[in-house]
Amino acid sequence: MKEVHRCEWAGTDPIYIEYHDKEWGIPVHNDIKLFEMLILEGMQAGLSWITILKKREAFREAFDGFDPDKVAFYKTDKVEELMKNKGIIRNRRKIEAAIQNARLFLVIQGQYGSFDKFIWSYVDNTPIIGKVDNIKELPATTPLSDKISKDLKEMGFKFVGSTIIYSFMQAVGMVDNHTIWCFCHTKNRENKWK
Repeated sequence: MKEVHRCEWAGTDPIYIEYHDKEWGIPVHNDIKLFEMLILEGMQAGLSWITILKKREAFREAFDGFDPDKVAFYKTDKVEELMKNKGIIRNRRKIEAAIQNARLFLVIQGQYGSFDKFIWSYVDNTPIIGKVDNIKELPATTPLSDKISKDLKEMGFKFVGSTIIYSFMQAVGMVDNHTIWCFCHTKNRENKWK
């Protein structure tokens, strides 16, 4: 049986392996999924990603499938309900930020036709393909994540610091930062190394 090479961070946890193999670095153009990842990346601030992945289904249920049309209209009673939900991260600032971000997400959809068109315009609708040999070579932020973070903050978004945005960009495939020897790297998937 042929050995499968993955990025080291995928480790041995089946949840991490599944996420690494089937999601991370693969371009996402669905607004609901983009909203989900934006909120989950914000929820992760100060925590490990595995914590978020283990709570993901509870988050989906609690946040109405991450439908921004619903989340944008959450009121105080819904915030209190979420604060009592042991299945999610019960941080009032993060929950309130998710609601605020949903409202702004809808504004962007109205202005651009979709959040997808807006966010992917930062990379000219083409993923940035990394060429790192070791995951430790990856920066926590880039000038582009700094710019997107600044733009979103100026619009009123919360929990969108540059580190969170760079993580989001990698998660939704705006950047493919699989190591060059990982079977999930774009060039390995397409067998296009030259």
